[in-house]
Parts: sequence; C-alpha cells; structure tokens
Amino acid sequence: MQYTSMSTRYPPSASALLWVLLCVCSAVAEPRPNFVVILADDMGFSDIGPYGSEIPTPSLDRLAAGGLCFSQFYNTGRCCPTRASLLTGHYSHRAGIGHMTADDRLPGYRGHLRQDCATFAEVLREAGYFTAMTGKWHVGHRPGQRPTDRGFRRSLNLAAGGVYYPCESSKCQLFLDGERIANVDPRLPENWYATDLWTDYGLKFVDEALSEGAPFLLYQAHTAPHFPLQADAIDIDRFRGNYRRGWEQLAQERLGRQRRSGLIDASWQPAPLPDEISRWVSLSDEEKDRFDHLMSVYAAVVARMDQSIGNLLKGLEDRGALDNTVVIFCSDNGGNAEAGPSGRTKGNPTTADSAWFCGQSWAHLQNTPFRLYKHHNHEGGIATPLIVHWPVGIKSKGWRRQPAHMIDIAPTLIDLAKTTWPDTIRDRHVSPPAGISLAPVIQMPNQAADRSIFWEHEGNAAIRTGDLKLVRNGVGSDWELYDITNDRTESNDLSSSRRPDVDRLSQLWSEWAEQSNVLPAPARFQP
Repeated sequence: MQYTSMSTRYPPSASALLWVLLCVCSAVAEPRPNFVVILADDMGFSDIGPYGSEIPTPSLDRLAAGGLCFSQFYNTGRCCPTRASLLTGHYSHRAGIGHMTADDRLPGYRGHLRQDCATFAEVLREAGYFTAMTGKWHVGHRPGQRPTDRGFRRSLNLAAGGVYYPCESSKCQLFLDGERIANVDPRLPENWYATDLWTDYGLKFVDEALSEGAPFLLYQAHTAPHFPLQADAIDIDRFRGNYRRGWEQLAQERLGRQRRSGLIDASWQPAPLPDEISRWVSLSDEEKDRFDHLMSVYAAVVARMDQSIGNLLKGLEDRGALDNTVVIFCSDNGGNAEAGPSGRTKGNPTTADSAWFCGQSWAHLQNTPFRLYKHHNHEGGIATPLIVHWPVGIKSKGWRRQPAHMIDIAPTLIDLAKTTWPDTIRDRHVSPPAGISLAPVIQMPNQAADRSIFWEHEGNAAIRTGDLKLVRNGVGSDWELYDITNDRTESNDLSSSRRPDVDRLSQLWSEWAEQSNVLPAPARFQP
C-alpha cells in the first residue's frame, strides 16, 4: 500500500487564492522578498518571551509583535535531522541524515545530505538569489558536503557546534567558503564570540548581495544555547539570583504567561515534575546557588543571541532591506536533558575550556508545559517556537494554530520567491519535497491542510493525524495515543480504549517508515 499523504497539497481553491495573494503582493512589493532563516540550537519551547519565558528577548518580541507565531510547529527532536529537513524539505531519513553525521552505510543513515535532495539554497541560487549562511552546518563536513557544495555562495560555518569562543578543541572547525581556517584567522574579529560572529559575517554577505542588486537568502544557524554554555561575566551577572525561585515556581510563571497570551489551552495540565528531579525546597542553599548560576549562564546565552538578532534586524533596517525580508526563527529541538538532573558545571563558564550543561532539571522548565526532551518524539522534544516576520507581506498578525513541520520551510521559501522546485539541479535529478508551502497560512490564518506528520529518532517514533498523536519512547515500547487538541501535554494515554486508532496510525507510520528510509535502521536502533 502506497502512502500518499506525504505529497498532499492545498486544494485548488486555496492554491488559486494563494496565487491571487502573491500577485497582489508582487505588484506592491517588488522585487522578490529576501529571506533570513534563523535557527537556535537546543532551545526549549518556552525559552523566549513570546512563548512564555522570563528571559528578556526584546528582538524576538519585536518580530513576534510585528509578524506571526505558530503554536504547533515541530522539529525532528535532534540537531542534524532537523537541519536536514529544514534545508531540503524532506524528512531527515529521506535526506540521508536519520541520525547524526556518522555513516552507517544505510540509505537513511549516511550522515550527509543526499544528492537527490536539493537544498533551498540550491533552488534559490538557480532562481537568481544571493545565498549565504553563517553558523552551525552539521549535515556533512567532508569535501562535497559543505555549504558551498550545497548552494551557498558565501559561508562562514562550523562543521558541527558547541563553540562560543576561539579554542583549540576539535569542535572548533571553522570554514570560510568551504576552506578550513584557523580560529584566529586575521579575517575574523579578535576574541570573537560566536553568537556575534554569525551576525557580523551575515551582514557582510548581505552587503555583497545588495551591491549586486540581488535578492538574498541568509541562513543563520546559531550555536546558542547549545552546551557547553559559555558567556561573558557581565551577561551572566545580569541574571544571578533570578533563578533561586526554583524550577517549579518558574514553570508556573511561564505557564501563566503562555495561557494569558493564548499560546496554550488553559485546560491542559502541565507535565508533572519527574521523580528524578529534586523538589527545589529540598535543596541546600549551596545547591540552590549552583543551580541558579547554571541557569543564569543559560539565560545569558539566550539573551545574547537575542541581542545578536537585534543587531541583524537593525543592520537590515539601516540598509533599507527589512520591510521586504521574510525573517523566520525556530529551534532545532527541545531543551536538552543529557547531563542528567544535576547538570554539569566544570570550569569557568566565561572561558573556552569550560563545560557547563543545564541538564534535566532546567530542561523540564525550558520545555514548559510539555513532556520529555531533546531526542524524544513527545512534545517536549519536538515542539519549537516559529516566528515569521515580513512587514510588506503579512497583513494578518497573531497566532497560527495549524500543525506544521520543518519540512515545510523550504517549500514555503520557494513559493514566496515565486519560483518552483526543479526536477534537476546541475545535472542532478532531485525529488520534490515532502513538505508543503505555508504561504497560504501566512496570509490567511484559517487556511489548513489535511495530512499526517511523522517522526523517528533513535527508535523513538510518532505520527500526528488531525487531533490524534501516536507516540512511542524507544523501539519495543508500547505505543501511546493522545488527543492533542484537548491534551497536548500528553497526560491521558488513550491507547487502551482506542485500539482501532492505534492500529490504524501505527500502520500508517510503518508504511511511511518503509518508504522514507527509516528502515532498514542501524542495529542499535532495533529491538
């Protein structure tokens, strides 16, 4: 049985409406829009102001107030797969990166982007765009796999991530236009901080595009707030003491803001504090101070990222480019619990050789109100903010309630650029993306698409169809079923009472897995 919903598109009436809207926008907003796609790294669902955070993020607040926010946007739950889906519009296994960058010699697990999956940079460059990227690449580091090999005319990137200051770590592999450079290269600012470096070079690339009179694409993939958390002392000190209220109290405060803003339904019960996380009241003063310090570093990293985004916006505004630039902001996965409940505080977080990790206790706060974390396919692992800002193109601001996924970004850019996905690029056959254009949703809040959305990572798996979500936590574990409309926090498992739905959705998931290179899987992800 062939699964057909992957290619579902909006019905003809919606397509016609979109065409009219784009024609109207074209008449008013020539030339074609520029694009800035900003990706945060390991940032939780509730870690920025528009999604409930106490961390001040005025730049992202500005984007949200002047644009729109998606309440049900999804990533893949992990850094490399999300980047693969974002760049190509394909589910990550189909794009060749079902896990990370190791090559498992299986079609869905090659560790780099497949040649028959075009990137949005390749398509837009063919259409006349100046294409550039800065930041964390993490979808292939060998020759032939770098940004300049996949459509980006200019790039300054790390092969992976986990870097804030110049360092001697093997992680600090910087590439300028595909060529490895030293982290103290004279073309770089002295004593650079990565979050600022990506914006500094991004604006240099924008200037090159503007000098040529070309529309531009800038893909800015921040390394913030991924571990190891590192920030300047002045930024950390700004937040010291703010987190002595503890994760339970702060989660309640975030929840209140989320409910008041209309982000979440007031009837949803937030995920309970897991047993392995200590109650704040049980901690000693010394432990409370340590955890306060740890989250203060995280907050400093997020706030500095927001400041850098603000510098980028000001740079675009000063150049007269902001009004006709589509700015998109999202995160690659949920908050990260890998360091366990205690987190890690090794060394001085103002230096390059330190290793500070938030850990599970603060990750639970970061993913408010959802369950679980990065790696998982429950909502805490895969739910992300999505902000879209486009002054000349967005007439109806506010929340968008439609479920959408990273696979939809690339088709949306191509649609808004008034071009089409080609059959070939540089003599390579390329497949059409699995995602759909969100242009109708951007223009009309009530537009919707009837489709299923799928996930798999390390044996964790999920499918969402309409109001229902089927999810499992690892190969061999039982499927859980949730009514996402009434219970998005996944607190009431319906699998025992709705077996026909479990059987139907699990069958759909299995068909998708067979067709999308999820299977065969590496032995470590099998029962």
